[in-house]
Amino acid sequence: MGNLDGRIALVTGASQGIGRACALELAWRGATVALAARNEAKLAAAVAEIEAAGGKAAAFALDIASEDSIKACAKSALEQFGKVEILVNNAGITRDGLMLRMKRADWDDVLATNLTGAFLLTQALLGTMLRNRWGRIVNLSSVVGRTGQAGQVNYAASKAGLIGLTRSLAREVASRGITVNAVAPGYVETPMTAVLDEKQRAAMLAAIPLGRAGTDVEIAQAVAFLASDAAAYITGHVLDVNGGMFMGG
Repeated sequence: MGNLDGRIALVTGASQGIGRACALELAWRGATVALAARNEAKLAAAVAEIEAAGGKAAAFALDIASEDSIKACAKSALEQFGKVEILVNNAGITRDGLMLRMKRADWDDVLATNLTGAFLLTQALLGTMLRNRWGRIVNLSSVVGRTGQAGQVNYAASKAGLIGLTRSLAREVASRGITVNAVAPGYVETPMTAVLDEKQRAAMLAAIPLGRAGTDVEIAQAVAFLASDAAAYITGHVLDVNGGMFMGG
């Protein structure tokens, strides 16, 4: 499609699932993509797929739960590409459990990865966007961050926190030509949801008016839209991509 020709994008959690799909979609639309994650072998495979299709990409090791790793990744990407104009904060984990039995470590790990990691990486890359007076930040939230979910107080809190971060930052940087939005996927078939058993999967599908799970490509297309000039007048928005599972303002 080419509507992101010449842009430089960085996607976290890009080795698999939604992050990988986002990296491929942005590259297909013409962006040069920095793929960041812990699994370097899977990153290399994704980079090879992009390059085989004529795109431009590079892999960067990133542990989003480590501030030192975040700073090193941002520094390396900026040194290689000179700037990052599109940031997709996708990396995330789950550590499910009921509130009464949830270990403090499971709370801390999820918040550190899903919310603090996005904050720190955005902070590390925001300066170049401000100087260039153009930027697109897209945060991957979740339908759970909109509705809540029993057994996921940590995950839901982190994803709701990303929505608050999105709207607050959107107000801070709008005057510099930077938009900040969130995409909130519903039930999508990814490695993260593969742990659900058949009963859980059936219950999830029953709650979706469209009657099916989403795909990582459908989420990636929403992310790519928000990263494009077609979405230049959209900021502080949460785009629900969930088959009707949640319909709200």
